[in-house]
Amino acid sequence: MRLSVILIIALTFSAAAALSLVAANFSVTLIEENSEIGVRDALDEKGMVWAEVEADGLQVTLSGTAPNEVVRFNALSAAGSIVDAARVIDDMEVVSQATIAAPRFSAEILRNDSGVSIIGLIPTTTDRDAAISRFYSIVGSENVADLLESANYPAPDGWEDAFAFAILAMEKLPRAKASVSAGRIDITAISDSAAEKARLEEQLRRAAPPGLSMTLDIATPRPVLTPFTLRFQITEDATGFDACSADTEKASAKITAAAKTAGATGTIRCTVGLGVPSPRWAEAVEKTIKALTEIGQGSVNFVDADITLVAAAGTDQDLFDRVVGELENALPDVFALDARLTEAVDPNAGPPEFVATLSTDGKVQLRGRLSDEELRELADSYAKASFGTDKVYTAARIVDDLPADWPTRVLSGLDALSKLANGSVIVQPDNVSVKGNTGNPDAGSQIATLLAGKLGEGQQYDIAVVYQEKLDPVLGLPTPEECEAQIGEVVKAGKINFEPGSATIDASALSTMDQIAEILKPCGDIALEIQGYTDSQGREEMNLALSQSRAQSVLNELRARRVLTASFVAKGFGEEAPVESNDTEEGREANRRIEFRLIRPEEGATTPETTLENAGDSGDTDEPANTTQEGN
Repeated sequence: MRLSVILIIALTFSAAAALSLVAANFSVTLIEENSEIGVRDALDEKGMVWAEVEADGLQVTLSGTAPNEVVRFNALSAAGSIVDAARVIDDMEVVSQATIAAPRFSAEILRNDSGVSIIGLIPTTTDRDAAISRFYSIVGSENVADLLESANYPAPDGWEDAFAFAILAMEKLPRAKASVSAGRIDITAISDSAAEKARLEEQLRRAAPPGLSMTLDIATPRPVLTPFTLRFQITEDATGFDACSADTEKASAKITAAAKTAGATGTIRCTVGLGVPSPRWAEAVEKTIKALTEIGQGSVNFVDADITLVAAAGTDQDLFDRVVGELENALPDVFALDARLTEAVDPNAGPPEFVATLSTDGKVQLRGRLSDEELRELADSYAKASFGTDKVYTAARIVDDLPADWPTRVLSGLDALSKLANGSVIVQPDNVSVKGNTGNPDAGSQIATLLAGKLGEGQQYDIAVVYQEKLDPVLGLPTPEECEAQIGEVVKAGKINFEPGSATIDASALSTMDQIAEILKPCGDIALEIQGYTDSQGREEMNLALSQSRAQSVLNELRARRVLTASFVAKGFGEEAPVESNDTEEGREANRRIEFRLIRPEEGATTPETTLENAGDSGDTDEPANTTQEGN
């Protein structure tokens, strides 16, 4: 009986414990669900849908990836507003911030008469000391202002090429500014003359690395023209200027339009310069050309404010008088007109004359009449000084009764002839005639200025000078492709051999190096790679080093011959790219070689921007020219 009572009591306590456990479990579940739902609703209201909420008993865990630390903190605060903040477990992550971007590297380089200054930010990988040393060698260490800063980031693509080219440009440009950034350079400079501008532009364009975006703006100051001259003539054969000067571009256009109205054809070149005697210069020229057109044939010659108008023989006297009278009244006050009507000359009369001719091979002949032995010796010496001692042949004779100014006219004619590539000058008592070809587009104006200054006011002269591009010392330079092809022709006749197992060029190949140097001198700063190759005998590492040394030896030999090599690169390729099989002696001999190749932009590379005329200077060829030599 006693056991039954005890059993009943035990079962009662067990049932109560079970009911308590069930109630407690229900309460915990209810708390978890309410906490999780409340926190999730609070986060959703704030747009934090990325956050995950999980309740475990009284603890609430937040997980997920927050955009940044501020949003993560706001999520914790939102959860803490629903449940006790001590119950919130932070298991959230934050999006990794982007690596700090490298700064924009750039430099400004300025060179003038005071020296060189450089300012900017460059990578620490750039050899700053070497760059500053280059500037020291240009203007001296005391004239270099170094304001460069550096940052420890990798150099961006194209930076090193652009920075190195900027230093090269500063060596060539005494007054210039260069703005350098990765893969790009902008150069502003001043040159002394149009010819100097063309030469500098050509050199810089040739030396620019492939893929470099470059803008060149080289200005030429207007020359001072003394005297300020212009000469226009109308003949049966041609109408046009022997010389043309203007003070402004607007005046040049006005004068050009007047000439075309008078019948001039083709390209008209009018030099814009300083020294004009009157701001109404173009007006005076326009009126005088119009008057000459009305007369018919003849010439007008301006020397500062003095105008000489010469009408051709046979011009109607009444027409001449009327046109000249109208012109005298129409000219601006500062100008003085000297008008002449040429008298008919007996065709059988032979006026005294002196003739000097310059042939295409540079030889000069002096013929005709001179006033005395002293003038003959002076003319001969002057010609030899201008054209070369072995180029002059003198056959002039001495006669009496020549004009007193004959020596001045003869020497002025020889001076004018020296401006031509070939041609002749005929000196007569009343005229000096200069005819020929030149590679200088300003030669006509220069000769007119020369004769006007030396012969004096009112003296007559004729100039028929033809500009030819092939004679231009700048435009006549060979293209890089032509230089490459010429080197290829030379090495067909002679191989660049080396002493066995050495980088020393064999004496038998020195004449070939001489020929290559002569080809490269007029080529300027072309981008050229000298490539060395060996056969496959020996270890690959040794062959690579030997090919590099041999390519460098060739480069050194060119430098010793005073070839500009700043844009040349020597590179060894060892056993790579054999042209013949290495299984035979003949094949190995062919594989031991040096090749000269132009460095061309890779296919798809950005075409360099430039203000220069690029016609005909950048075409690729299918097969680069090769040269040969000996290897290992």
